[in-house]
Amino acid sequence: MAHVVIVGAGQAGASLAAKLRSEGFDGDVTLIGAEKVPPYQRPPLSKAYLLGEMAEERLYLRPEEFYADHNITLRLNTRVVAVDSQNKTITLSDEEVISYDDLALTVGAHPRILPAAAGGMLDGVYAMRDLSDADAMAPAFVADKHVLIIGGGYIGLEAAAVAAKRGLKVTLIEMADRILQRVAAPETSDYFRELHRAHGVDIREGVGLDRLLGDDHVTGALLTDGTELAIDFAVVGVGITPATILAESAGIAVDNGITTDNHGRTSDPHIWAAGDCASCLFKGDRIRLESVGNAIDQAEAVARNIMGRDEEYTPKPWFWSDQYDCKLQIAGLNIGYTDVYIRKGDAPGVQSNWYYKGDELLAVDAMNDPRNYMIGKRLIEAGRSPAPAAITDPATDMKALLKP
Repeated sequence: MAHVVIVGAGQAGASLAAKLRSEGFDGDVTLIGAEKVPPYQRPPLSKAYLLGEMAEERLYLRPEEFYADHNITLRLNTRVVAVDSQNKTITLSDEEVISYDDLALTVGAHPRILPAAAGGMLDGVYAMRDLSDADAMAPAFVADKHVLIIGGGYIGLEAAAVAAKRGLKVTLIEMADRILQRVAAPETSDYFRELHRAHGVDIREGVGLDRLLGDDHVTGALLTDGTELAIDFAVVGVGITPATILAESAGIAVDNGITTDNHGRTSDPHIWAAGDCASCLFKGDRIRLESVGNAIDQAEAVARNIMGRDEEYTPKPWFWSDQYDCKLQIAGLNIGYTDVYIRKGDAPGVQSNWYYKGDELLAVDAMNDPRNYMIGKRLIEAGRSPAPAAITDPATDMKALLKP
């Protein structure tokens, strides 16, 4: 009987295992996770969970009994230390060896951390990636404490929003010229800078960290502009790196993550990859999508292809972020954009930013504007590009743009 082993029990791994069963796969399925808890949602960790608005059990993607009920062997608190692609086996940390017919790597990514020389090993310095990270930092979020957020991407901004809502003094530093510089246009950066400053966050752009200060526990920070801050703790949000060590040790090709083809297959015909750890093809370019939607869709495509369906996976990028009372929804990828057109809503804080490359619509950032997010998403996925003048005209019936 065929045995599919899935290494990594996050969103992608859980989706892959469930899809195998729902599609009728009757072989053995083993899902291996390094954490002690069943597969769970990660996005709420830096939002509702850290705010104390969501219990741990509500994070779980499915009740733990789901896996037994669907004949999925769920092995938690278990680490895989080696892959032998020639003999089609994996080795666990306790030296147990498991054979597979097909192996799926859904191992996610790791947060970038500060080096020890910059104070990264001091107590009170946190990164945000998994449940244990959120649990470790939650007790520090006490009103009137001073937190330094290092990094002005979405993770850093979400942590800043939680801290501000909890009544902390918040300083956020971004080494680049502006927050969100890597992922968004200046117009979107401007929106969120104004939002955070309205909630009392001290945002300092073009300023990096020289080093954190303290003997055992962090007590301060020296910034690159010479400023010294007294702080109670720090949150590091400077991006993630794909988990590729297992793939590399097995001789699998790696290029900005584990390299996959249009079917989710790696350079080994019996090893597959999906989610944050995997790079895939999109409009002729090799990209890696760090999103829940991609983790689910790519993993489900891999499940079908393991079963011989021979289906190509075409990414349909979408993302979201919650900060204060603002829900940001993003459709498409803005890579290579040349122009941004703003459509203001009929209420304060409602806005959508539309990215174009020449005449081609690439992406939409929608702030508290779910209607235009959905319209933009449908237009992008259909390959349709309305004239920018129609986007910026308040009189335009946006829904009419969907008509043939």
